[in-house]
Amino acid sequence: MRDDLKVLVIGGVACGPKAASRLKRLMPHADVTLIERDDVVSYGACGLPYYVEGVFSDVAMLTETPVRVPRTPVFFETVKGIRVLTRTEAVAIDRNRKIVRVREGNTGTESELAYDKLVLATGARPFIPPVEGVDLEHVWTIRRLEDAVTLTEAIEKKGLKKAVLVGAGYIGIEMAEALVERGLEVTLVDMFDQVMPQFLDRDMALLVEKHLQPNGVKLVLGEKVTALEGDHGVLRRVRTEKQTLEADLAIIAVGVRPNDSLARDAKIQCAPQGGIVINSYCQTSDPDIYAGGDCVVNQYVHPIIGTPLFIPLGSTANKHGRVIANHIAGLPSPFPGVTSTGICRIFDITVGRTGLTEKLAQELNLDVETVIWSGPDRPHYIPEQRPMVIKMIACKRYRKLLGLQVVGPGDGAKRLDVAATAIFFGATLDQIGGIDLAYAPPYGPPIDPIATTAHVLLNKMNGLAHGISPLEAKRIMDDGADVVLLDVRTPDEFRETRLEDPRVVHIPLGALRKRLQELPKDKEILAFCKVSMRGYEAQRILNAAGYDRVRFIEGGLLAWPFA
Repeated sequence: MRDDLKVLVIGGVACGPKAASRLKRLMPHADVTLIERDDVVSYGACGLPYYVEGVFSDVAMLTETPVRVPRTPVFFETVKGIRVLTRTEAVAIDRNRKIVRVREGNTGTESELAYDKLVLATGARPFIPPVEGVDLEHVWTIRRLEDAVTLTEAIEKKGLKKAVLVGAGYIGIEMAEALVERGLEVTLVDMFDQVMPQFLDRDMALLVEKHLQPNGVKLVLGEKVTALEGDHGVLRRVRTEKQTLEADLAIIAVGVRPNDSLARDAKIQCAPQGGIVINSYCQTSDPDIYAGGDCVVNQYVHPIIGTPLFIPLGSTANKHGRVIANHIAGLPSPFPGVTSTGICRIFDITVGRTGLTEKLAQELNLDVETVIWSGPDRPHYIPEQRPMVIKMIACKRYRKLLGLQVVGPGDGAKRLDVAATAIFFGATLDQIGGIDLAYAPPYGPPIDPIATTAHVLLNKMNGLAHGISPLEAKRIMDDGADVVLLDVRTPDEFRETRLEDPRVVHIPLGALRKRLQELPKDKEILAFCKVSMRGYEAQRILNAAGYDRVRFIEGGLLAWPFA
């Protein structure tokens, strides 16, 4: 590879700066130019909701290094050796001449930049639903620093008080918390009947909803927004299929679409549903043109599945940048794909997922088994212990982990990262249950919750544990089935809180063997406790006594997502 290689990078947020910086470290004499159509480069867009919330007061912190050095064009020139052109938009690619035509934003002057290697890091654009009124004043999308700044200034200077967030995904959820913390009335609207519909299964999403409402977020689910209405050009109302919501600000957060138009116009292969198609080295259909970040279709990595997915995450964009730089420099390191790992904080709980959801696994016609576990993240005698709920999805045939979801104030991030690693390397449930994880009471119990969850799922697969999900249990109850709801908690627990249903029978686990005669053998029995460890033990006791219609409600009352 020539020392004077001319590399042009289009896009200056995540993938682009990473690729450019890594390449200059590998090839100090390479001529690297980065162009960005906005004013700022290399900023942490994922921090925008926390700026709006007021976690930090200076939005410029999102553009700084950890030691507070601003990542300006001058910084890239002097520290990195990279020429950066801001307010410069790529207009067209001439692949035959290896030229990119660019337009300077201030003057409109067009010029040409030559390249030997071209990197497309053009990111994604917010999807704007085709409804009337999205161009009204006080309607935002949150993708750029400018969006967060103008939103915050409008709230402070104009006294905006009623916010409607259209879309209950990542951005909508995080912005809901930010605006509640700023004292606004917040309504979250989504056309799907649950929050985070592309991220969580319904049983776990219901736990999130149960947490949002008491924290001041009104939920309007299963309703499509049909119009945004205003007076004198300023937003006043958001109309859905069923109702009208008063609003003086709205945030559109219904997802993003890949910015692949530049590539499409240059006849570079793109996926029909959107996104530039790349190989494992982030090369496009033109081997001298690379692409990474939110403008491409990612590859889901799993020993069983290889389905292309669009997963716009800053972490993936940075990984792409490194792969691109390595390949250009002659150090090929293939991008292994992603396991769809994501996490966010919602008030005081952690919500995360890696791998497949149960719904997606079923759509892929996989034969799966799932389990829901709940419990504390540390021993009960540690004051900092906090509860959490884990849902684990595995392939029956190969007994391998397919996915994991966590919800709760406990340390879900630790367990999520273990699961992501396990999926990445194709671990079986037996292997996950036997991983030698760090143990000390301040950090976790002797058998970590992720190992315990794997053990319970193995028990289900081996025919020992007969669990039933909270959703299925609620369906049976709502259908009016003649079942026994066996509460095996202590009398004190039963007095403190209970499942309000006339079919509940309370027999503490310690008394169950002596009181078996109180339970009918001709009815289905659903046993439960706080977390359903005792519910499972009750199932085994009753099975041994000849009761063959017994299941336990997975996760117990801690994972019960209903009132």
